[in-house]
Amino acid sequence: MHVEAQAAPSAPPPAQSPIAFHPVVEFDGDLLARLGKSGPRYTSYPTADRFSADFGYRDYLHAVAGVRTRAKRPLSLYLHIPFCESVCYYCACNKIVTKRRDKAATYLAYLKREVEMQGLLFAGMNEVEQLHFGGGTPTYLTDAQMGELMAHLRRCFTFAPDERGEYSIEVDPRTVSVERVHSLRRQGFNRISLGVQDFDREVQKAVNRVQPQAETVAIIGAARAAGFRSVSIDLIYGLPKQTLASMARTLDQVVKAGPDRISVYHYAHMPHLFKPQRRILQADMPDSDTKLAMLQLCIERLGAAGYVYIGMDHFARPDDDLAVAQRQGRLHRNFQGYSTHADADLVACGVSSIGAVGATYSQNVKTLDEYYELIDRNELPVQRGIRLSMDDALRRAIIQQLMCQFELSIPAIEQAFPIVFAHHFAGELAALRALQDDGLVQVDPEWIIVTMKGRLLIRNVCMVFDRYLARPGEGPRHSQTV
Repeated sequence: MHVEAQAAPSAPPPAQSPIAFHPVVEFDGDLLARLGKSGPRYTSYPTADRFSADFGYRDYLHAVAGVRTRAKRPLSLYLHIPFCESVCYYCACNKIVTKRRDKAATYLAYLKREVEMQGLLFAGMNEVEQLHFGGGTPTYLTDAQMGELMAHLRRCFTFAPDERGEYSIEVDPRTVSVERVHSLRRQGFNRISLGVQDFDREVQKAVNRVQPQAETVAIIGAARAAGFRSVSIDLIYGLPKQTLASMARTLDQVVKAGPDRISVYHYAHMPHLFKPQRRILQADMPDSDTKLAMLQLCIERLGAAGYVYIGMDHFARPDDDLAVAQRQGRLHRNFQGYSTHADADLVACGVSSIGAVGATYSQNVKTLDEYYELIDRNELPVQRGIRLSMDDALRRAIIQQLMCQFELSIPAIEQAFPIVFAHHFAGELAALRALQDDGLVQVDPEWIIVTMKGRLLIRNVCMVFDRYLARPGEGPRHSQTV
């Protein structure tokens, strides 16, 4: 494996970790400031903004029929629960803010019908090894409703045993109790992700998400006591009222809580696209230099605490499945971020959810009315999607490898696809030379290796291979790469 050796962090990794040393990402603030630009997050390739309404329900059925002809692969399920009790001003998710619980009951009835339709399509084919509930706030459903939905899923699909499956749910610590956490474990979830964003009270008020630290720590403790295999925490840097000092305090509190995984997202302020963000005062926003300093602080503080930089905005303990999968070359990236299940077809249920079956992506309709209407017609609510060409599949393989492993074997690509890399990607290799001059990559006839300095700009490296970017007349379509 071609990896650039780096010194170990000054502080030892967590005591329970079997890994004493790991590579350390290199922070170069001047380079990040100069090269940061708008670009995709590559949870898919082609990216979701390239999906077309020309791809519909029947195309999805054709894709499912296609996977029946090949060797069995595991399944990954994603369920989208769109409801939230209150709005967080920073949020860019597809959500419905309401206190009307009857809406959730209606949605659950239709969601179960969609699950049943998908279960019939995949009957006798594959075993579910991965399940993820996202939103919105999945725990907007009551404990009884969640139990009912999980039982329905197990009637419609075959699930791998708990020790082999990865069954995760996102929770808002403000809306779940210690007892609810134990109930979620009994219902079959073994991984839990907590939205935190920031522990500073002033920052919380500025984004309308007041969440006492003690409340969050109690939920983490409950997850440990209930036997969850992994606890994740989400943070955001670049929020209004954030300072380096407040960020340092939050990081200290997070490290003390000891989650297995930490995601540190860059806040993308796009009020022209997301109405709740219009309630954030521009005067409260940290400037670009401060945001870069926050990123550096996160990297240094988490590295010193023993967390491995996985990529993009993800950190994990060295003994976590994500870190192990990366070391073993098994890491994958999908719409939920980094994943250990590279060979699974992704079946998605719920409004706006995105699935990946065979060589296709498909997305459901985004409004409840459309969703209900299509299911009442006994049709899966697919609104748009894309069927990958051979060139799409080739570039997806390259981008996945770079995003997950930070290196690419050129001979391996030439064995998998009928191309001569140097000829097919002559223009891309020329563009990579400029990144090589900046110290982001090392390129030779057999390998493209992203340096420790380049890992924070991995999106820039992958954009070189994205043939859909920079079409004439198109403005920015994505968040900043840093």
